[in-house]
Amino acid sequence: MTSRRALLGLLGAGMTLPRILYAQRARVPLLAVLFIGDSDDDEISARPFFGEMARLGWVEGKTINYERHSGKGTRQYVETMVGRAADSEPDLVLATTASLAVAVQKANAALPVVFTSVADPVAAGIVASLANPGGNATGAYLAAGDAAPRRFALVRQAMPQTERMGAVFDRAGVAYQKRLAAHVAAARAAGIELVVQEFTNFEAIAKIFAQFRRDKLLAVEITPSFALTGRRREVTQLAELNGIALIAHRAEWADAGAVLSYGVDLGDAYRRVANIAHRILKGARPGTIPVERPTRHELVVNPRAALALGIALPKALVQQANRVAA
Repeated sequence: MTSRRALLGLLGAGMTLPRILYAQRARVPLLAVLFIGDSDDDEISARPFFGEMARLGWVEGKTINYERHSGKGTRQYVETMVGRAADSEPDLVLATTASLAVAVQKANAALPVVFTSVADPVAAGIVASLANPGGNATGAYLAAGDAAPRRFALVRQAMPQTERMGAVFDRAGVAYQKRLAAHVAAARAAGIELVVQEFTNFEAIAKIFAQFRRDKLLAVEITPSFALTGRRREVTQLAELNGIALIAHRAEWADAGAVLSYGVDLGDAYRRVANIAHRILKGARPGTIPVERPTRHELVVNPRAALALGIALPKALVQQANRVAA
């Protein structure tokens, strides 16, 4: 009797085990994608990430699921968004800014994170070092300040008469004082006096732009800011109302209406991050993967936005551009 029960037990286990193994094999990883602004709008910039993931075999709905979250361009909403993402227990989180990566770590330090960042991830406390991140996060560091000298040279080429221009700095940004000093020095080297305004909340931007208009500043540099990038279309509309030509560090800004942007090639950064995500999903620990630092830069110009402000971009400048915004 005992041997018969044992045999039946083994047969039962033999029938159940394949089902368990099949269920394990059939489980599709979940990757939570955190955007700073509207997810539909921000996803345009992130297309190289999704494209590279597909090339690596991660096909949405088949071998991977994506859960997209929108930060609505407000710091106040970030905690709510990150909490919702953490509650879904994703296998990996893509944080599209340093602020979002920090928020994820505060919400659940056990969640593996890949990030793109224009803020120094070491200074932001995301990783211990670029070479040895430690912890549970790694990604690509865009080092936006590296492009500042070239950006101001492009301003002089686009608007040769420019001797003074405005700049806005987010006091809540990581190491903003260091960034401020670097930008002022780069502008001075290009023969431009930088008139700086600092802010802590988005509502101050309308007043700052109005003051720039009264000061007859025709060009204004937008520096890295969660609050501004997440609501960049509102910012470009305010600039247009005040007759201001925006100069920015990321291609999304030119697409939204800035006259030109010059900075690290976001497509290159996102493709690098996709390859890092691939390694993590295959079992690598984030803390053992060095943070990458893309060095390829891109110039994007928006002649239509320039013409709306009475600025005709030089043909030579347009020909230099990696892309002309639609």
